[in-house]
Amino acid sequence: MASTVFLSSFSPSSSLQLRSSFNGEYVSSSRSFIGAAPFAYSSLSLLSGQKNSYPQRKLHVSAKKVSGLEEAIRIRRMRELEKTSKVRRNPPLRRGRVSPRLLVPDHIPRPPYVESGVLPDISPEFQIPGPEGIVKMRAACELAARVLNFAGTLVKPSVTTNEIDKAVHDMIVEAGAYPSPLGYGGFPKSVCTSVNECMCHGIPDSRQLQSGDIINIDVTVYLDGYHGDTSRTFFCGEVDEGFKRLVKVTEECLERGIAVCKDGASFKKIGKRISEHAEKNGYNVVERFVGHGVGPVFHSEPLIYHYRNDGPGQMVEGQTFTIEPILTIGTTECVTWPDNWTTLTADGGVAAQCEHTILITRTGAEILTKC
Repeated sequence: MASTVFLSSFSPSSSLQLRSSFNGEYVSSSRSFIGAAPFAYSSLSLLSGQKNSYPQRKLHVSAKKVSGLEEAIRIRRMRELEKTSKVRRNPPLRRGRVSPRLLVPDHIPRPPYVESGVLPDISPEFQIPGPEGIVKMRAACELAARVLNFAGTLVKPSVTTNEIDKAVHDMIVEAGAYPSPLGYGGFPKSVCTSVNECMCHGIPDSRQLQSGDIINIDVTVYLDGYHGDTSRTFFCGEVDEGFKRLVKVTEECLERGIAVCKDGASFKKIGKRISEHAEKNGYNVVERFVGHGVGPVFHSEPLIYHYRNDGPGQMVEGQTFTIEPILTIGTTECVTWPDNWTTLTADGGVAAQCEHTILITRTGAEILTKC
């Protein structure tokens, strides 16, 4: 599940300034945005004990909340573009009915944020599980991968994303785990389902999948005190070859980002490698959504930027984090529905995303979310 942040500058002299994407209000200089609400922002510490403080950066969130009238205008614009564009466009995504949140048996442990009902601050510390923690982390990630594979088999025309949510929820609960998105900052469902032009954080609802759709399913489970986080974009029925190519290149970008990871490597290499491959193939990388540290905490530093950047910091053996690039055919500008989660491309062009949780080793990176 992606963190949300937009970097307009890495200048050390810049002040840290943030604007809410939902009500236009400024928040304090120590706050940023994750998902759809603010989280704490601070420097992180390396294992060596040295402080590796991030320089202050001027940040703002580029999405905006849209009214019903603006949504109607967006849909009309998409239809006009369909007549002139050579790129195929599916019918505009519309809101469906969201059913009540599903229940989790009392005996299953919950992440701390579920009980508080408040979106947690992002942890400033790297997630570095010890030997026992790595065993638990592997189990959580392996379960997430199995659930994601199962969810992919459900992607068929006429199936609703709500049905996918129910099946994912049941499988996670039956394994004795908690679906991490459920209750996170008010998120009402157990999985994120992002269809066509939805970049990420789509809320499952009554909309039926159509032949030609692409859908990202983002699964995170909380098992024995650890989160495992992964996602993939699936095809529904007969999908346009251009859409298939977008998904293929997105997967290749993820692979190339992981390939540069190892103990001592700079985090900025990930964004450089992803951007190079995306641009070579004519696609754009969304900057607003980033990867993140994951382990006992759902979202922590380091934030992983998928685009070219001059961010500081180096990877440390034993740490775990996600890489989860989003690529678009058209613009990377976005709009957010009134639910404060569902984020769409502003021009209605399709987007694709894929994600793995990885473990940094001395010589490379181990993908934990592979079955």
